[in-house]
Amino acid sequence: MNKVPADAIRVQPDVLRRLVQAIAVRAGMVDEQAVLLADLLVQNDLRGVFSHGSRQIKDYGRLLRDGRLNQRPAVRVLRDTPVTLLVDGDAGLGYSPCWHAAHSLVARAREHGIACAVTRHHGHFGAAGLYTRVAAAAGLIGYATSGHQLDLKPGGPLLSAAGGSPMSFAVPAGDEPPVVLDFGAIHDLYSASDELLQLMMERLPSTLFRSLGLGAMCQMLGGFLAGVPLEEARAVKDRPGANQGALFVFLNPAYFIDPAALAHEVDSYQRVIAQLKAFPDAGGRATLPGRLEWERERDWATEGVPVGQHHREELHEIAAELGVSVPF
Repeated sequence: MNKVPADAIRVQPDVLRRLVQAIAVRAGMVDEQAVLLADLLVQNDLRGVFSHGSRQIKDYGRLLRDGRLNQRPAVRVLRDTPVTLLVDGDAGLGYSPCWHAAHSLVARAREHGIACAVTRHHGHFGAAGLYTRVAAAAGLIGYATSGHQLDLKPGGPLLSAAGGSPMSFAVPAGDEPPVVLDFGAIHDLYSASDELLQLMMERLPSTLFRSLGLGAMCQMLGGFLAGVPLEEARAVKDRPGANQGALFVFLNPAYFIDPAALAHEVDSYQRVIAQLKAFPDAGGRATLPGRLEWERERDWATEGVPVGQHHREELHEIAAELGVSVPF
């Protein structure tokens, strides 16, 4: 889980943005896409989603530098209807095509009640919640998922069929923060031992099978639907790192209910939940997903992002490789 490290120092978000942008440009990205990447990664840092924040530039920088991803992709819309969009990422990182797709869906969903987009032929798209928050900010309900190239072999672990399995839902609120659920279906089970799996089968079988099922759905909706085949030998891609796709669905609640009524219910729901008994070791607070991230983003925008020692080491490592100075 993403927790604030005890050895963290505070770094202002603009400092992190400039550093990530400089590393991305030195790795070959054009300025416009580097600015977007830096902004989205630091948004995750500000929300405490460190796993998908600025530390990711270490892997991205190497993928771009080594030509495993297209440094200067030309994002293209392959198919466009009033309610659907198909976007090709031209073998670059997934942020640009997915950001374009999410923002393109807003007007469509507002007019027609629902709109969806599939992006294909790109690399990692980051945290799924980046894109559902676009929907919630526009008063829409959002869903996002992604799939990637699997490598399944006979006799391998069953959970490997679930892939990377990210999924996010977002529902707008009124005076309260939007509710944003952003998770990996098998996040805590990537390297589960046989002993742990046996224990779960005995005590939490529904959790285990639910994780597999959710991950498999992510793979089919965000992978197969986006042209990522089951066997890599059949994959059509220009760069080895372009092994992912994504699906986005935006829904306009106004087609079903007065949006103000929905916002009232979501606000009331959150306020009632705040009075319930919290989970053990949850900091004494009962909340829905998204509130803590919203509070951190608000507070850390001025206090600075807490950057732990390992996080700092990763930034220094890729910066040194690409000849970029780190200001902390």
